[in-house]
Amino acid sequence: MSWDDATEPRWLYFAWEEKTKMRLKSLVSVPVLLVALLCFVAIQPCHGQDDDQTVRVFIFAGQSNMVGSDSKVADVDNFPPFRGLGDSQNEVKFSFCLGRENKTKSEGWETLKPVNNIVGPELSFARAITSEIESPIAIVKIAAGETHLGGDWNPDEPIGFKMYPLALQFVKDSLAELEKQGLKYRLEGFMWHQGENDMFNEDYQKNYGANLENFLACWRRDLKTPKLKFYLGELCTKTIWGMDLRPRMYAISLGQKSVAESDPLAEYIPTSHVGVEIGGGVGLHYHYGTLGQLEHGVNYANAYLNTIGITSTKTDELKDWPYADGERINLYVVAGHRNMEGERAFVQDLADDESNRHLLQANMNVAFKYSIGGGVQSSPYWIPLKPDGYYDTFGPEVSFGDTLSKNSDEPFAIAKFTHSGSQMIDWTPEGSVAKSRNLYPAFLDFIQQSVAELEAKGHMVDLAGIIYHVGENDMSFTPFRKRSAEHLNTLVRQLRTDLDLPELEWIVSQQSPTDDERVNAVDVVADFEKLAAEDEHLRLIQVFDLPGREKKLVISTPGIVELGRRLAKAVTVKD
Repeated sequence: MSWDDATEPRWLYFAWEEKTKMRLKSLVSVPVLLVALLCFVAIQPCHGQDDDQTVRVFIFAGQSNMVGSDSKVADVDNFPPFRGLGDSQNEVKFSFCLGRENKTKSEGWETLKPVNNIVGPELSFARAITSEIESPIAIVKIAAGETHLGGDWNPDEPIGFKMYPLALQFVKDSLAELEKQGLKYRLEGFMWHQGENDMFNEDYQKNYGANLENFLACWRRDLKTPKLKFYLGELCTKTIWGMDLRPRMYAISLGQKSVAESDPLAEYIPTSHVGVEIGGGVGLHYHYGTLGQLEHGVNYANAYLNTIGITSTKTDELKDWPYADGERINLYVVAGHRNMEGERAFVQDLADDESNRHLLQANMNVAFKYSIGGGVQSSPYWIPLKPDGYYDTFGPEVSFGDTLSKNSDEPFAIAKFTHSGSQMIDWTPEGSVAKSRNLYPAFLDFIQQSVAELEAKGHMVDLAGIIYHVGENDMSFTPFRKRSAEHLNTLVRQLRTDLDLPELEWIVSQQSPTDDERVNAVDVVADFEKLAAEDEHLRLIQVFDLPGREKKLVISTPGIVELGRRLAKAVTVKD
């Protein structure tokens, strides 16, 4: 049976939905609201900034993607926002126990640094936290690959490597050592990333939510910390498992989300937008690798900082509207996956490139809005066009807008909608068994809202085109590669229908697909050429020679800049 035919675990979704409805129905009066608010405040941990001497202790635990598998310290400085994180962070205490049979353990508390030449999320987490608070921090990390919550981490009946009792004792011993050192501390947060291995056991899979709820309760009980907050890392859908094990990952995600929904001290942390290691052969992998680990640490840090009231604020709203009253505007919608999002294009690279350094400057003549990572980050209003992604990244929209400004006198705006952790089936109206990953309704709404907002400002809006870069991951997995052109065609036709624009122009760019004997039987280049030949309002732009293609699937800064320029030329120069 293929994943398309797999039975969706709907009971998990409906249980979560009904629990949510019941909670909402209970909030029927102001007194009840006040009581709920007071109760919520009462159980929150003390996160005041007035005690700068207390050591804030964070626990990091899970399986291989918490360990940092397939990452390399030598690669850290390849990613500009994270340069220097291969070095020790002397102000941060670190206690660790990593691995299964042959464990690597710290000698008490050490200085935070990479272990065994691999990179974990604690490195970027620590730097982000210490840059925002004065209090000292300490990290206890215990993780082992290929371990499951239903067995190894089971608090009641641990089996296998019996991770729960091991981790509990290790945490207690680490805290006892702080006391011996005469240090005052408090447990501040528990970062959990696990679940991939529970997918392979039907009982563990279907009971993940209940097992996770028990797991959290047992930690709070055994550490005598009823207010301990947990941060639950999402299983990354950009990996190969996010494609061939889609129904199983969906079941785990529903279990995680149900706990985050019912427990006010548990938070679900999206990770599907982070980088993923590029492996050999077809390129797909199941570990984050170096970049993803560091970005995942930032996710945890941002979530914690938000918990204590520290959030980054953006003040770059386009205050001086660049268009004349009543002026007609061309709206271009840029959309796609990891390279349209700009996974490996960094603003620091632009700063080092004299010919492209001007792209760092905000283009005050172009209104820009975006939703990236499937909504993980979005602009709350129209801003000037500039690099504005998470982790100091940017996509081809920057050079697209710059080139279009130089080659056309017509006023235009850009709206960007991407999710680097998606596959093309997620963009179709039907979607897949993983209903929470279906992007089509949000994409349609994003376009309609963008048009409506410009019209509300008094403009006539021409939806001048959808600029779409086809899914990179789809090119590397035969079932998806085989249907990628079909999925795009379904998206194109339905969007034209729902927008009532039967001649809506599409400019579709395709990078050179994965060249590997395991997928080459599907001629995906010919498939897209055939689609373009049959649709007079769809232009296929083959960008097979982009620079910055050191690895399969991903394009780095120079390639992203060039991609934007070629897309702009395709708009202004017709064949």
